[in-house]
Amino acid sequence: MASSVDLRHCRMLGLAGTAVLALGGETAGALPVRELPSPASPGAALGLVGVYFGVVLLIAAWALLGRLLRGPQPPTERALLLVLALWAAPLLLAPPLFSRDVYSYLAQGAMVDAGIDVYTHGPSALGGPPADEVAPLWRHTAAPYGPVFLAVAAALSGPAGGELPAGLLGMRLLALLGVALMAAALPRLARHSGADPAAALWLGALNPLVLLHLVAGAHNDAMMLGLLGAGLVAALGRRPVLGAVLVTLAALVKAPAVLGLAAVAVLAARAGQRPVRAVLTTGLTAAATTIAATAVVGTGYGWIAALHTPVSPHNWALTSLLGRATAALLDRLGSDLAPLAVPAWHALGLALTAAVLCLVWLRLRPRPVYALGLSLAAVAAFGPAIRPWYALWGLFLIAAAAPNASVCHRVATVTALLALAVLPSGGPVDPGRLLLAGCGGALAVVVLWQAHQAVRAPALGRTA
Repeated sequence: MASSVDLRHCRMLGLAGTAVLALGGETAGALPVRELPSPASPGAALGLVGVYFGVVLLIAAWALLGRLLRGPQPPTERALLLVLALWAAPLLLAPPLFSRDVYSYLAQGAMVDAGIDVYTHGPSALGGPPADEVAPLWRHTAAPYGPVFLAVAAALSGPAGGELPAGLLGMRLLALLGVALMAAALPRLARHSGADPAAALWLGALNPLVLLHLVAGAHNDAMMLGLLGAGLVAALGRRPVLGAVLVTLAALVKAPAVLGLAAVAVLAARAGQRPVRAVLTTGLTAAATTIAATAVVGTGYGWIAALHTPVSPHNWALTSLLGRATAALLDRLGSDLAPLAVPAWHALGLALTAAVLCLVWLRLRPRPVYALGLSLAAVAAFGPAIRPWYALWGLFLIAAAAPNASVCHRVATVTALLALAVLPSGGPVDPGRLLLAGCGGALAVVVLWQAHQAVRAPALGRTA
């Protein structure tokens, strides 16, 4: 089929996927509570089938586009950027999908606007409709985000005046801006790393996880990664101070981006600065940026103590799963150590992450962009909390600096699997919803197979 498929087919197939996905989200997405249909209603069931039908079409279009990149006439960078814009367009006005986090962002912004400390109180302290939209798990938990993001969230929630559509659109546009910065940075980072810029765009920006979770889900990870990419590009352009400022701003959105300062220091040293001076300049710039941003926003430094917030009791992080299994075993054995199992595994995961970071930077210091990508991937994999979109932390930079196609293929496979891992409502999985989602995906596979056969038949006839 690949030989009969051109860029136009990929564009249309991906557009059909995101359009159907957005349409299904109107009844199966993370809707405002007053608009939520009953999970057993026909509309919700049909919407869930439609969302997964669209997701599978999108994954197929992305995979076919990747095969075109390896063909004799690969798409240009400009053509890929146009594909990204086309695929993202139906998601612009769609309801939030795959997570209710965007409602938390708006509630936290309203709290900042109202003078409530978001680092000691959850959205329940705000009360009213904004707090009602937040997932019950997070209504009483503090914000783990830095002052830069909270300032933006407050700026968006204030003018919205409590009107959800305006606030949601503002958050979606902010996420699109972050994705645009990512897409602008990827080719430059790829050229520096000796990688194919078009392949970097395909894996790092056109990735289904980017469209599903950064665009459709409006996650602030888009803002973090966009600023991180811009900072690395600035450092590559022999502007390490600007690079340190931008990377620090990214870390003041979400903390994992702070690892990017190591890459900025390495790039500054490679540009001619003495290593000690590069480290000191980067550190002092980061400290000054943090102090200035915190003073301007006025939220204080409570986000440092609130970084444990994403660690919910039932999250699927590897160390959490192992901790719960160990606790269950100790409970059966009648041991009093059962309550310590999860904290112990979390501590072990953090120690393992630190060890991996040291090893990566010792071996790959000459390739700071790739080293940073692997470091962020390790933080996501071995940290105490994980969500499918956390995979984008490392994937974004691995896409730009992977040493060979084999790494990209493995990352792409993981991406396709993670794209199917979350329900569009952002709620828990149950057998009924899982069956409906499976039906939607299976229906898409049948349609794709029939299309493959229809395209293949004329080609076989001509050969005969």
